[in-house]
This record gives sequence, C-alpha cells and structure tokens, in this order.
Amino acid sequence: MERLISLLRWVWRFTALASICFTGCVLFVVIAVIFGAVSLHRQATPTAVPDGAALVLAPRGSILEKNLPVNPAEELSGLFSNAPQRKELFLQDIISGLRAAAKDSRIKLLVILPDQLEQAGLDQLRDIGQAVAEFRAAGKRVIAAADNYSQGQYYLAAWSDEIYLHPMGEVSLTGFGLFSLYLRELLDKLEINVHVFRVGEFKSAVEPFLRKDMSPEAKANSSRWLGRLWDSFSRDIAEQRRMTPQEFQDVISRLAERLEAAGGDAALMAQQSRLVDGLKNEEELRSHLRGLVGGGTDEDSGFKQIDFSTYLNAVSSSTPSDKDRVAILTAQGDIVYGEGGENQIGSAALVRQLRKLRQDSQVKAVVLRIDSGGGSAFASELIRQELLLLRKTGKPVVVSMGSAAASGAYWIAAAADRIVASPYTITGSIGIFGLLPTFEKTLAKAGIYSDGIGTTELAGAGSVGRPLPEHFRRAMQTQVEQGYRRFIDIVAEGRKMNREDVEKIAGGQVWDGAAAFELGLADQLGSLNDAVAAAAKLAGLPADQAAPVEEDFSPAEIFLRSLHSIRLAVAPDSLLFIDRSVREQEFLLHGDPKRLYSHCLLPELSL
Repeated sequence: MERLISLLRWVWRFTALASICFTGCVLFVVIAVIFGAVSLHRQATPTAVPDGAALVLAPRGSILEKNLPVNPAEELSGLFSNAPQRKELFLQDIISGLRAAAKDSRIKLLVILPDQLEQAGLDQLRDIGQAVAEFRAAGKRVIAAADNYSQGQYYLAAWSDEIYLHPMGEVSLTGFGLFSLYLRELLDKLEINVHVFRVGEFKSAVEPFLRKDMSPEAKANSSRWLGRLWDSFSRDIAEQRRMTPQEFQDVISRLAERLEAAGGDAALMAQQSRLVDGLKNEEELRSHLRGLVGGGTDEDSGFKQIDFSTYLNAVSSSTPSDKDRVAILTAQGDIVYGEGGENQIGSAALVRQLRKLRQDSQVKAVVLRIDSGGGSAFASELIRQELLLLRKTGKPVVVSMGSAAASGAYWIAAAADRIVASPYTITGSIGIFGLLPTFEKTLAKAGIYSDGIGTTELAGAGSVGRPLPEHFRRAMQTQVEQGYRRFIDIVAEGRKMNREDVEKIAGGQVWDGAAAFELGLADQLGSLNDAVAAAAKLAGLPADQAAPVEEDFSPAEIFLRSLHSIRLAVAPDSLLFIDRSVREQEFLLHGDPKRLYSHCLLPELSL
C-alpha cells in the first residue's frame, strides 16, 4: 500500500511538473507569435500623414519616463482592433512629436484630449505645456476638450488657445494636499515596537510610525514648499488664461458662491469663471473641428485627424548607435540594493548600465534623469561611486530632476557636473534614518516567546521576535549619525559648498526646485531638454545628438508585465491602495542591507 501511495505521489509530481513546463512553453510560443505578427503588421502598414490634418494628443494612463516591457496582450488587442497600439506615451516622444508637428506643414491643428490621463508629474505637464506653446508660436491653433477635467488635466489643457467642456462636466480645482496615514495608535494596540533612528527634526518619513499626526516641524516645512508649488501652478494657469493669479485662486476660494450664482451648474460656472471658452458635447466638438480641418475618411472620427502615436511612427528618427552622442538614462522609483523590481532603482542594474556607458566610446556625455524620493543609503552610494568613475573618463554627467530627486536621489545627484531642476521638483531632504520593528509583545499575547543562547550579547539582536538591546540601539544610532555626516560631506564636496552652509539647509528639510536653485542645490531651472543641451555643450556635441538608453527585456519579464497589467485591471482601487502600502513597508524593511535609508516618503500630491 505504501509503495502504491509513493508511486501515485511520484506520478502526480511528474504530471504537475510536465504541465508547468508545457504551459510555459506554450506561453513563450504565443508571445513569440504575437511579436512576429505585430512586427509584420507594422512593416506592412506604411504611415501616411493627411495634409491639413489635426494632430490628436490623447494621453492615456501615465506619462512614462522610461521604456517598459511591451505587454503582448495589449499589442495583440491593438493589432486586431486597429486601435493605437501604445496607450501610454513617453515624455520625450510627446515633446519631440509636438516640435516636429510645429514645423510640419501637413499638421494644421493640435487637439488635446486629456481626460484619460491618470498619472503625470507637474514637471512633465509643464514640459509638455511649453512644447505646446512652441506649437502655438508657429502660428498653429491648439484646442483642448474633455468631459471633465481633474486638476492635472486642466493644467495641461490651459496651454491651449481654446478649452471646451461637456455641458454636464466640471473642472475640479481644489488646491494641493499632502496627507498620510499615521499608525502610532494601531502599533500600540498591536504592541508592535518600531525602533526608529534618525538625524534631523525635519526628517518626517518615519513620523507615521511615531505619531498620530504630522509634527509642527513637518507642517512648517511642507507648508513652505507646497505653497510655492501652488503659487507656480496658479501663475502658469493664470498666465495662459489671461488672468491674474489672484483671479484664478478666487475661483477656488469662492467656489460655493460661484456655483450658487450658476444655479448649481458646474460647467456653466467654469465658463462664467473663464476657466473654459465654451461648452460642447462630443458631436458639437466634432462639428467644430470639421469646420477647421474638414471631414475625415473615418466616419467615427468626424474630422481629418492623425493619432499622436501614429504620427510619431511617421516622423520618428533616432541617433545611430555608432555615432557620438549624449546618452539619456532614466532612474525612476525607490532606490534599493541589488537588481530591484518594477518601479524601483536597483543599484546593481543601474551600476551595470552606467558601466556600459562608461565603456562605450561613442557616448560622450550622460544625462541621468532622476525621479525618486530616495531609498537605500548603501545603494545610493554604490550608484554615486559609479557616476564618479564615469566622470573620471572625461565624460560630463548632467542630472535632470523630475518630479522628485530627494534624499538618496540627491545623494546620487550631488556627484554630477551639473544639476538641472524643474520648478516643480521636490528635492533636498538631506537626512538619513534607520527602521527596525520588533514583535516580541505581539507574539507574547499569542503565547509565543523567543529564547535561546548566543556566544555574545549581540547574538540575536535585531531579530523581530526579541527585544532590542540598548547597546544595539546605540550602535544603530551611531551609524545613522555617521551616515548623515557622510551625506553632508558628499553634498558639500559635490556642490562646492561649505559644510556649515549645507547643514543649514539639511536636517531632512524638503525644498521645491526653485528654492533648491536659490540655495545652490541645483545649477539651473529647466527641463530634460535643457539638461540634454547642457550635457551636449559640455561634450562639444549638437543638442540633437542624444538618444535614450534602451533596456532589453527577457521574454520572462515581458510575460510577467502582462500578468501585472491584468492584475491591475481587475483589482479594486482599495486593494491597489493596500498593495502600494504593503510594498512601501516591505521596501523599508528589506531595501537596504543595513536598514539605513535616505528616503523622503512623500504622499502623492492631490492633482
């Protein structure tokens, strides 16, 4: 009987393994077939740009900074439905496409449809807005339209000549908010000890573990940079809409009064407040656009147009890899030790890319585009050291700051020859902290205890099931203080500042990009294109001889991204919020080998 059971187990395991292998092979074959079909479809379909057409920019999802693995499922869907095959657009593609269209006599009009845009940094939207302004300066018209506008979507639309809103829609303007969840009472109830080691009264990343509210110091610091961002936001919109900043802010401060005057009609209120130029439903908008560019060949479109992705395929050009060039490398996400995962900056992966650029004789300068709140102090130092080696070869390094380049990200940026920040960049947060939770009291309530013996007093220290010895606490705090002093020295050396001057603006204080420029933490205010121009000038190259660093993805990475996209599509928003929170806490527990972090845990702005 036992032999029979053993045989059945063996047969079951063999069958399961064979099934897994077979399924894997089928999936890889399907992926290969999809890519083959997509490639043949693209090669067989030449792109033609209609003469006198409207270029339609309708960004969906997020504005991307870097290349991601192609999702085979989306590619296959786009292939059979004839829909645009790439839903999300790259920032640089949008800007280069708008600049090409400004000079293209076949493009008469730009139509911006922003209501499917979900995630974008204010720095990204500002860069796109400036490219739209260049399009207008070429004597061409820009029209924006949406059923509803979020705050970020409206900021993008504001750069247009005309803004239209659906008669039942609204423009949602609420100001910027900065809120977080504070866990102190919950941790107390669960009897979880979170041991925090930090330097700087403004290093507020750990406050959710220590308090049930935001500290006065954090409120004062956040109020300063948040207010400056809102002032810049208000000035940009007011300038484009030919208002004063006060008139724009008055729309928000007197929202209830203005709504009452409009009889509760939010769309009418937006028109009366000069936020939009008119109210049009979908057919009325199509009719208006037909009058400007004529009818299209596609009955559904209603007017002569070309989709932005299609236009990019028609006009795209790249710098050959065998030509001297400026390499643009993007680093986005939390900084972690090792390879890292999706939306993370893995030290090993980024160091490998930088080393490859250092060894490439055709790369004459590097622009490192950073969008990160920081992370592992150890990983940040590994990346910084590789940047210094790159500079030793005589290749200039320019850092372009995106939405954020704070804490560990600034640790890295300080090694550059030049730093270019956006006015909307969040940076600084020069500080460091350590974090170690222990669950001895929680386990004791369940009747679980940790006991044993070690050869020294430190044996077992740091175990989550045991109390933290006092001498271990002192050792951790000493390391944090040493890391902070090192951070100060790195900034002072990289920025050629006195140590005392750095200490005055450190301590975890967060700065907006404009303030960082005033304080000497950045060399100029500008966009990624400005950073590329600066790097090209340092290398003695034309600014158009620049190319992004393309990443190669394995079939496994492509397949995993496909699964990830499916998970995001079916998961409720509440579960996605929990998923993000869990990943953030996991990063704090495992992102650094010494559990020392230089990170600015800023909640997302309410855009």
